[in-house]
Amino acid sequence: MRAVAAGIAALLLAGCAGDGRTPVYVYSPHGRDQLLLLEHAFEAERPEFDVRWLDLGSQEILDRLRFERVNPQADVWFGGPATMFARGAQESLIVAYRPSWAGSVDQGSVGKDDLYFPVYRTPAVIAYNNVAVPDSAAPHDWDDVLEPRWRDQVLIRDPVASGTMRAIWGLIIQRGLHLTGDTAWGMAWLRRLDGQTRTYALSPALLDAKLARQEGVVTLWDLPDILIARSKGMPFGYVFPASGTAVIEDPVALVAGARHPEAARAFIDYVGGVEAQLLAAERVFRLPARLDLPAGRVPDWVSGVERDMRIFPVDWELQSREGAGWMSYWDQRVRHTGRDQKPPAGAAPR
Repeated sequence: MRAVAAGIAALLLAGCAGDGRTPVYVYSPHGRDQLLLLEHAFEAERPEFDVRWLDLGSQEILDRLRFERVNPQADVWFGGPATMFARGAQESLIVAYRPSWAGSVDQGSVGKDDLYFPVYRTPAVIAYNNVAVPDSAAPHDWDDVLEPRWRDQVLIRDPVASGTMRAIWGLIIQRGLHLTGDTAWGMAWLRRLDGQTRTYALSPALLDAKLARQEGVVTLWDLPDILIARSKGMPFGYVFPASGTAVIEDPVALVAGARHPEAARAFIDYVGGVEAQLLAAERVFRLPARLDLPAGRVPDWVSGVERDMRIFPVDWELQSREGAGWMSYWDQRVRHTGRDQKPPAGAAPR
């Protein structure tokens, strides 16, 4: 199956050469809307290059880069939690490149030895179908999603493939560590959430479709995807969890052994540039990582997010080190076990 998947990916990426342009192959979880937008904008600015992208979940990208290590197919790894980039760095899947905009981002978010740099900041939110759920009745914090009224009404993007969901799972587990000193609290919380969950959606597109059709009315997801869906007319509302949310540092990196390193560096320079940052903020609701954007050109929604969002102090180093083990335990011991429990009354596990 891996060989078949690799072959399909190669066909999708290869396309037909012959127009004289240099290709740049990009693996990204950023979705079709954003990838098409940046493909066209970059190619308009640099017509000598041809962007070819593959839209995958964050974990799928890491797994694919591992599988292709001896014969790299990608040139650029664009997007996903920094924790996954840190793991990729440890496994020598990426190499150092300091882009032209390197000094314009928070240096605390830069990968060790300049192996990756943040392009966006991606907050997690609680989202809901606002036709079925009035804004005043929506859950306003993580524990609210465990209330009995939401039983069988929660939709979750499959966490095994999703960097966003892994970040949310990590927040919940770390919240339990702060309270009790071990992971049992967090796993008990996630088991209760499993009991509330109607289905685990295999892709962001399926998650949006199910939420729009009211197959479930509440989800946990990332802000940009919810805002993009709303801009297309989908009936989605959202809140920032009152106790704090995870804000994912969303980097870009040069793939080790890239076949088109010059094109890859040009693409990396572009996506972190001022115009591309403003374009992504305006058109696909990406929260810029740059700290020096002209205030008068930044969309109003950005300042609203900065005002309303409370950030939970996630330990991203701990998440990078322990996250794979946490996910494995959840997948094998927690998933599909919540239905076996009688819904408890009161607050989340303590």
